[in-house]
Amino acid sequence: MNDEFWKRKSLTEMTPEEWESLCDGCALCCLQKIEDEDTGEVHFTDIACRLLDTSTCRCTDYQARAKRVADCLELAADKPELYRWLPASCAYRLLAEGQDLPEWHPLKTGDPDSVHQAGISVRGRVVSETETEEWSILWRLSG
Repeated sequence: MNDEFWKRKSLTEMTPEEWESLCDGCALCCLQKIEDEDTGEVHFTDIACRLLDTSTCRCTDYQARAKRVADCLELAADKPELYRWLPASCAYRLLAEGQDLPEWHPLKTGDPDSVHQAGISVRGRVVSETETEEWSILWRLSG
């Protein structure tokens, strides 16, 4: 299997490959989010970024995503303030908070589909912003 590097290394000590492998492929981070101005609470919508392939839960242009989507979160180990925009089940957020990976995480199971089998991912539950009139209008106006 693997050496459970996430238990012995901090996020800042990980190699780029280890860092990227923390992503479980749930695509929850790719959903449009709304922040409650009064409480600061982040709410996830059922509308996905236009670059998300909703059937595979993967970005269709991962390398250029931040250039193509102005509000795309580019995570970095030295910017934990961004983690509050991530779902509570996200490995980056969990590890930053001193917790372990969940049992369904692909690094623990060895199966990249375990996140989908556990019902954690957005697969089959969301629509792309390109398929919703309101988000399409906002996207055209913004850019």
